[in-house]
Amino acid sequence: MLAVELDTIRSPDFQDADANHVGIDVNSLNSIESASATYFSNTEGTNRSLNLISGDPIKVWIDYDETETLLNVTLAPISSPKPNQLLLSTTTNLSEILLESMYVGFSAATGTLASNHYILGWSFNKSGKAQDLDISKLPSLPPLGKAEKKSKVVIVVILVAVMVVLITIVGGTYIIRRKKYEEIREDWEREYGPQRFSYKILYTATKGFKDKELLGAGGFGKVYRGILPSSNLPVAVKKVSHDSKQGMKEFVAEIASIGRLRHRNLVQLLGYCRRQGELLLVYDYMPNGSLDKFLFTNEKPVLDWPQRFQILKGVASGLLYLHEGWEQVVLHRDIKASNILLDGGLNGRLGDFGLAILYNHGSNPQTTHVVGTVGYLAPELARFGKATTSTDVFAFGAFLLEVACGRRPIELLGLPEEVTLVDWVIECWKRGDILDASDPRLQGNYVIDEMELVLKLGLICSHSVPTMRPSMRQVMQYLDGDATLPDIPLENAAIGTFITYNEASDFVMSFPSTVGKGSGRSFTSNDSILTDGR
Repeated sequence: MLAVELDTIRSPDFQDADANHVGIDVNSLNSIESASATYFSNTEGTNRSLNLISGDPIKVWIDYDETETLLNVTLAPISSPKPNQLLLSTTTNLSEILLESMYVGFSAATGTLASNHYILGWSFNKSGKAQDLDISKLPSLPPLGKAEKKSKVVIVVILVAVMVVLITIVGGTYIIRRKKYEEIREDWEREYGPQRFSYKILYTATKGFKDKELLGAGGFGKVYRGILPSSNLPVAVKKVSHDSKQGMKEFVAEIASIGRLRHRNLVQLLGYCRRQGELLLVYDYMPNGSLDKFLFTNEKPVLDWPQRFQILKGVASGLLYLHEGWEQVVLHRDIKASNILLDGGLNGRLGDFGLAILYNHGSNPQTTHVVGTVGYLAPELARFGKATTSTDVFAFGAFLLEVACGRRPIELLGLPEEVTLVDWVIECWKRGDILDASDPRLQGNYVIDEMELVLKLGLICSHSVPTMRPSMRQVMQYLDGDATLPDIPLENAAIGTFITYNEASDFVMSFPSTVGKGSGRSFTSNDSILTDGR
């Protein structure tokens, strides 16, 4: 929107200078440039104020110089020529404001007192000088007497209209507020009361889910920063779409169970909220954001090796707790750098449990739905579609390599032999220097034994045969130095095999869009969810 306003009311809310000014507005009622209504005489070399509300006709010229990107406004009495001196002139690039198709016209409004606004004539040319108006052919203003005769009727009509508008506004506001904070709440959710957040609280905490509070967005939803109003506790709120009610009761039960997980290397899931068409998950807020920003962008400083090694050990400890240390087995199913969040001390915490499933120790998970990110998916998922602790270990292997190498598991750009990170690490090893695979941003500043350990452990965890992969307990023993890493035969071609982009695409298409009864439901209507993680 571009407007030139002739304002007879001073509105402090819009920083108006006075009650008789002209302003240039761009997409806002706050003028980017304004000045008191003034006429600059060409002959007398003087200026005088023009009273916009006097009832005397005035002429206004609005000119735009596309070359200089200058928007100029000039005022004069009806009988005077166009002044040489401009009233307003501001640099404005209209190409950034105007759309391909726009309306040109006039708008007027009144305040507490009734007033009349008249356009006696106007001329417009979108390319070149507009045609001059013939003053003699302009209509005369209507006599004021007619308006005065109608004033009593107008007052009555205005009062009635005001009452109707007030009633409409009050009723509409009530309905809108109810709709704004409307949420789904069923009887069976009462037992999860402490972990159920009201939508109004989350809306207030995130300032209405404004874009400036957006922490990030991925394949499964957007994450917003928030401050809970009652406790001033900083939180992260993830909004996830879901299109089906099937299995929701069991899913919320799992969310409540995951909320009871307690480990220093896990991001605490505080609770949830349900609305029509979306689910909101509330987590502890991690001030340093996700690890991938440190590894793959220049937004964050480069992490040194001691920091990286400590993060790897911390995430491994958290994953061991999920697999063996809690009352049930928890499969995360989406381990990757973007789901590792860093607290104020740069300690790694495994977060985003939106795809996690739970099952009892000694039993098997019932789900056959494949979820996760290409490059972190174990090959057996394509054949059986069944997640296990071993598929989590495979993803952790990819995570070990990306932290040590500073590269994603699959790079779509680059030399053919460098597309797959696992293959590239193996090639470096075959050449006799596996350390060539280390992140060049480290500039060789690392403990050699630790770097070799992480690279080789990443390869072992990436073995295509599940039984050849270590458990997370063994992984912790290797990282802590309590056990020696077994030898890996270089000719073993089974290392580094995983689901590729094409395989993943074919696999997704082979499943119907229904929700099963097993645990581990996703948030969309598709059972098979695969993201590229970029």
